Amino acid sequence: MPNAKRLLNAARASGVEVLHTIIRSLTQDGRDRSLDHKLTPIHLSPGAPEALPVAELAPRGDEILLPKTSSGVFNSTNIDYLLKNLGIRQLVIAGILTDQCVDMAVRDGADRGYLVTCVADACAAPTPERHDGALRAFGGYCWRASTDEVERRFLELAGAAA
Repeated sequence: MPNAKRLLNAARASGVEVLHTIIRSLTQDGRDRSLDHKLTPIHLSPGAPEALPVAELAPRGDEILLPKTSSGVFNSTNIDYLLKNLGIRQLVIAGILTDQCVDMAVRDGADRGYLVTCVADACAAPTPERHDGALRAFGGYCWRASTDEVERRFLELAGAAA
């Protein structure tokens, strides 16, 4: 969480477009969820306190929050449409779980032609083995970086824009 917060603050300071995603059903009964989320069962209904981002990482101002009903943000949201409309070609991805939602975002983003960076120390999985295994499996899908590296690049962007 501390690294995710640093990353978010640096992105905001540099003027980078910030989009948030969260697992949350679109319907009260969760009938819109993916089969995996139905079988698991993962269900967070709209308006449930647990279906909101933690305060430290919550959207601010005009930042976009996309509820997703599967592990794959590209499968269950209109994120590809939004990214194209925003003119975004590079993605910096952080979050949980490294070997599930983050993995799918990294791979699907790369497959759609985005240049993807995964901030390894701003991601987490239930065990170090699962986290490390996912990062190793990313291979050519993304550049794996640390919070320090990405924060420095974001702040360099802010300096160049000033």
